Amino acid sequence: EVQLVESGGGLVQPGGSLRLSCAASGFTFSMYVMSWVRQAPGKGLEWVSVISSGSDSIYYEDSVKGRFTISRDNAKNTLYLQMNSLKPEDTAVYYCVQGGSNWSKRGQGTQVTVSS
Repeated sequence: EVQLVESGGGLVQPGGSLRLSCAASGFTFSMYVMSWVRQAPGKGLEWVSVISSGSDSIYYEDSVKGRFTISRDNAKNTLYLQMNSLKPEDTAVYYCVQGGSNWSKRGQGTQVTVSS
């Protein structure tokens, strides 16, 4: 059974940083593309970033380019999202997703709130 457990969210002031983690289990993590998606209050799921199984291909949604960094540690079965220069519009529940285009296999999410 695929299990994805996100952590690292919280309340941060504009301009601040957070590092999200996603602990994966129940599948061979190193063989899968992994993604981060988010859901802002009252809105649908929005793709944030994707990383290939070997970390050689990485893509970002335009609004987070230059501020967010996705990475993974296949030895630890863990996916990361380093978020810098956070803005109020980054406020959302962030989900770790197995795969790139089908978002059905995702964790319970971690809340990120950017507010002064």
